[in-house]
Amino acid sequence: MSTWLRLLNSWKLQTRFTLLNHINCIRYSSRISDELLDKARSIVGDNNFTISEAARLLHGRDESYHVPLPPDLILFPTSTKQVSEIAKLCTIHKIPMIPFGTGTGLEGGVGATRGGVTLNMTRMDQILEVSTDDLFATVRPGVTRSRLNNHIRDTGMWFPIDPGADASLCGMVVTSASGTNAVRYGTMKENVINMEVVLANGDVINTSGTDCRAKKSSAGYNLTGLFVGCEGTLGIMTAATLRLYGIPESVSSAVCSFPSVYDAISTATMVIQAGIPVARLEFLDDVMMSACNKYSGLSYDETASLFLEFHGSSNSVEEQAELAKEIAKDNNSGEFQWTTDPEERSRLWKARHDALYASKALLPGCEVYITDVCVPMSNLPDVIVKSKQAISESGCIAPIVGHVGDGNFHCCFLLKPGDNEELKKVREIAMWMGRLAISARGTCTGEHGVGRGKIQLVQEQYGEDGISLMRNIKFALDPDNIMNPGKVITL
Repeated sequence: MSTWLRLLNSWKLQTRFTLLNHINCIRYSSRISDELLDKARSIVGDNNFTISEAARLLHGRDESYHVPLPPDLILFPTSTKQVSEIAKLCTIHKIPMIPFGTGTGLEGGVGATRGGVTLNMTRMDQILEVSTDDLFATVRPGVTRSRLNNHIRDTGMWFPIDPGADASLCGMVVTSASGTNAVRYGTMKENVINMEVVLANGDVINTSGTDCRAKKSSAGYNLTGLFVGCEGTLGIMTAATLRLYGIPESVSSAVCSFPSVYDAISTATMVIQAGIPVARLEFLDDVMMSACNKYSGLSYDETASLFLEFHGSSNSVEEQAELAKEIAKDNNSGEFQWTTDPEERSRLWKARHDALYASKALLPGCEVYITDVCVPMSNLPDVIVKSKQAISESGCIAPIVGHVGDGNFHCCFLLKPGDNEELKKVREIAMWMGRLAISARGTCTGEHGVGRGKIQLVQEQYGEDGISLMRNIKFALDPDNIMNPGKVITL
């Protein structure tokens, strides 16, 4: 096909897209005035603007069980200036703004509870800077975890925070995500150096100071920490500077099974206490192991199990694996299988990352309700055992998997579509688990965030004084409550 013909076809598609949007504008009735629609379109352009029903439904939901809540309008900004102009426009008209990344959240954080404007940030997808000397990368919100790692692979560096889904990095920041590598490399909270944020009134700030790339600072309030995990309720992130790490010289992975949850978690606890710098330390219960075996073609024992990974030099990863093996043996483990073979390691961790799909395959056609909690490791065995008992008594199917190296675990409840009684029962168990975690000196969510699913639990965890302070912060930065309203806290 000639260049001119390609350009002609491209022009036809763009013209059709613009025309369809124009027709939709005529037919569409919403809480947004025609004046605001025209001004919004003038900011981002016709090709970065839509109010189609299909797009709105898509942007009103994430990967959670929550009922979709579509926005009235979707904009695709391509610069910080455009985001700022949109924020100023929405402030004038008191219209809610909801940031959207890849839609992989698990607590309904992108639903438009009061309608309004969704800002799809995926077209701001530049990797702005990578420093091999200072070990950082600055990215726009549309850059995903895998894209950054592919971009920097040849430099000998990587970004290790891995929540499983190929989420946008800035989406990971605003939910304070973590994942399988957090036990060694920390969560997003520990790996954000600076952020560019657009506030509700359109002001643009840098949370650590303009162009600051220092690894630590004691200057002023910790604004970076304030915006990490805010889920878009305080501002819209337009860039993030993240820590990078050297790719380890050698990696070994291991799997071992145990006769009980207590034996498995005791092993995990002792591995951490022994100072073994384990990079990944994952727990899978008997139900999850059965699901993974069936889905990924494995043949591991279908009992409580640990998946481990060690990073370092060739000698050190062997030493770490042997030490962990001895600890596991003292806790009645079965065979401790470990390897440095890349194919074997990839197969093991692919099975772990496919755990959600493996769970869903246990009940074909099911819907999934996922919840997570996090507790101190000393309380983890009791909390997991009590949770499994509650699940068993309810008659539900809910495989459990966890990042037990930092006390975090997840339940994947499998629901028959349209069964409201079962959904009600599962919600009650999930709330009970959150309260159990809080009573065990833990938190109602370790990495999924609050969204609109855990607002009540957050209120119980922090108490009225803590929530009152959060409300004051929210009101100071967003007096009209237009930044992703209905999430994290109630006003």
